[in-house]
Amino acid sequence: MATRTDAYPDVAIPPGEYLLEEIEARGMSQKELARRMRRPANAINEIMNGKKSITAETALQLEHVMPEIPARFWLNLETDYQLTKALVKRHSAAV
Repeated sequence: MATRTDAYPDVAIPPGEYLLEEIEARGMSQKELARRMRRPANAINEIMNGKKSITAETALQLEHVMPEIPARFWLNLETDYQLTKALVKRHSAAV
């Protein structure tokens, strides 16, 4: 069975980039988001930079802080990011 890698982007964008846009649009800092989520500020920064994954628990915390964005959305962004990273890595190794 053939894999359709052309159906996926060729650049992996961390979900933290979208999260950063969201909090900035709300006038919230990373430090304030961390405080509201009861998480260390460095953990939030690592999510923003794609160094730390959004787990189910993190997604639920984000939903609590921003109730109009469901936890499932954050998990889907993370899954898409991880899949794209794997595809880009596989493609780079094949070239």
